[in-house]
Order: sequence, then structure tokens, then C-alpha cells
Amino acid sequence: MKQLFKIVSCFIFLISGSSLFAQSLPKINAIITTAPNVPVPIERNYPAHVIVNFEVKELIKELDNGVQYPFWTYDGEVPGKFVRVREGDIVEFYLKNHSSNKLPHNIDLHAVTGPGGGAAATATSPGQTTSFRFKALNPGLYVYHCATPPVPLHIANGMYGLILVEPAGGFPKADKEYYIFQSEFYIEKSFGTKGLQSFSQEKALKETPDYVVFNGAAGSLIDTKAITATVGDKVRLFVGNGGPNMVSSFHVIGAVFDEVYPEGGLNINKNVQTTLIPAGGSAIVEFTVKVPGTFILVDHSIFRAFNKGAIGMLKVDGLKNPEVFFDMK
Repeated sequence: MKQLFKIVSCFIFLISGSSLFAQSLPKINAIITTAPNVPVPIERNYPAHVIVNFEVKELIKELDNGVQYPFWTYDGEVPGKFVRVREGDIVEFYLKNHSSNKLPHNIDLHAVTGPGGGAAATATSPGQTTSFRFKALNPGLYVYHCATPPVPLHIANGMYGLILVEPAGGFPKADKEYYIFQSEFYIEKSFGTKGLQSFSQEKALKETPDYVVFNGAAGSLIDTKAITATVGDKVRLFVGNGGPNMVSSFHVIGAVFDEVYPEGGLNINKNVQTTLIPAGGSAIVEFTVKVPGTFILVDHSIFRAFNKGAIGMLKVDGLKNPEVFFDMK
């Protein structure tokens, strides 16, 4: 009996201690952004009590020109919004499931140390709101996704995104930062078929997607939607892969990555041409643009880029640099 009392007392002490620690920190609302935008780097040199609010919305959005799909989303966006916190922060996370939705949903954040990454704590029926709190222990770039059964279906319908736990000392300065997220879609008909489509379980099981795209739709990073930079800029891309099945071979045509943080950790590889990003994983890639022009972002499993949608553009302006590149025609 005494042993049980000690265990319970210890548990109560840990819970109350954690609560008191959170209360001692300044409370702020997280700044979250829609792809391809990224919140500004964190300048504070201390941990904070950060509030994050997400709302699940089931809605029809455009997957391709004239092609609609019934997405399940966080805040109406695919991918979900980019969350940036600091190592050591206490993150208080609220998940609301809109009352018009038909299904329960939750969220599993790979940055969370705890059961299900928060999935059990956020099992949320339509019209309800759930919450939990976690400490951002491990710096790095992490995927989040819905983990409500059937888990593959919730992911396949668009419920994923990225959370960055910025190291306490921050990253080296970059001139431009962008959020790129790859995922695939399985539809009953075929690529480019106009109208409202539906999910194909048969194609998903065979791992034969009709679409492999960046930021939730074919053409999301093309022409007027391209990301931009100027010659001399250091560009940092936070790249995620939601799968649900495929590994990404991420590449920027005409650029070499000066540094890559593989699998979203803080180890660095240098002078990388193409980096593998597993389903449910991420990478941070950095390069300095030295000449102007249009640089093409692709999954170098190349049919996906030119036939299924995994293609984007980085448009670079500025002065030419003939010592680096000169078109002789």
C-alpha cells in the first residue's frame, strides 16, 4: 500500500511540476503559415508556452485543372499549415473537428514524445475540440498527419503537414525559406479526368497513384504560383513527404544542394544532387542561387514529375553570371 502511495504521489508531483513549469513560461500564439510560406525564424532565446489551434474541415478542393476531390484537411489546406516552434517550448495543441464534418479525426505529430504522437489525446468527433500539451524536446523537421482508423485513408485524403522544432541556437540565416510537401492521390478514374473524383482503395493497395504532386495539387508551384529568389540568395526548402506510399527523390534541376539535413534531423550532407525523403519523412535542403532563370523542382522518379504532377518552379531574377553559366548559342 505504501509503495502504491509513493507511485501515485510521484505521478501527481510530475504532473503538477509540468503544469507549474508551463505556467512560468510566457504564453504566445504560434504563427502558422500556408504552403509555400514559412513563418519567420524564431528570435527569442528562451522557451515559451506556445498555443497551436487547428480545425479539421472536410471539403471539395481542386486537385488539377477541372479535377475536384473530396479532401479531408487541417484548416482547409493541403498540406496543413507549417508550424514553427523552438526547442524547449511547451506546445499546447487544440484540435477542433468542424460540426459539419461526417467523421472523427485526430493528429499524430512526429515531433511529440508520447503515446501516438498525440493521436489518442485528440480523438475528436464532429463538433468537438480536444487538446494536449507536449514539450518540444528534439530539434528537427517533423511530419504530422491524421492517425484515425483507417489511417491510410485519412492520410491519402490530405491530412498531413510539417512542424519545425527550431534548434535553440537557430539555423544560419537564409534569404528565402519555403515549404514544399509531396504526396500522392489515388482516384477512381485517371489523371486529368474532369469533374469530381473519388478515392480508389484498389489503386492505393497496388501503390499506383494517378497523381503525385507538390503542395496538394498539380500546378501548385507553376508559373504565377512559382516560388521566387534573386541571384545571390541562400534558399532553404523545408520538404516533407506524406506518401502515403511513395519515397520521394527530391531534386532541383540546375542546382546542387550546398547542404542537406537528411530525414529532417540536424546532421548535414554537403554537395548533394538528389535526396531521398521517405513517406512520413522530411528533409531540409539549402543552396545559393548563382544565376538567373527558372529552376525546376521535381521528384526525380521522373515519370511522376512530367506525367503525374510532381513538378514546380523556382524563378530567379538578377544579373547574369557568365563565369558560372553562359549560353553560347
